[in-house]
Amino acid sequence: MSRRQQSIATVTALPPVREAAPAPLLRDVFGRLLREARLRQGRTLADVSGEAGVSMPYLSEIERGLKEPSSEVLGALCGALGATVADLVAGAHRELSAVLAPPVVHELRTQRSAAPVRTPDAMLLAA
Repeated sequence: MSRRQQSIATVTALPPVREAAPAPLLRDVFGRLLREARLRQGRTLADVSGEAGVSMPYLSEIERGLKEPSSEVLGALCGALGATVADLVAGAHRELSAVLAPPVVHELRTQRSAAPVRTPDAMLLAA
């Protein structure tokens, strides 16, 4: 067998590539986080929807990931739950990073120190 044939044989013998699972939709993540916060507080859909000024069926649809609320609605819901939209986005970032981030740790050397600073969910670039 020639070297070229061996190379081709090696390539064709590789295992099939597994397709990555699709990323969760942001509306699903937001809905799950809002529902978890509401349930942790022992509150009902009626209570939170009334305080936020949205209908109970609409809040239910948001929590189940069926609707994508506006930033104003998210703000009202977060406020009713004693949180901020920034808290919600940070929670979604943590959840999505755990699912989507490659198992790579990027290194960044700071100007003050020659020791690398490990940043698991972002690579910082300097000009």
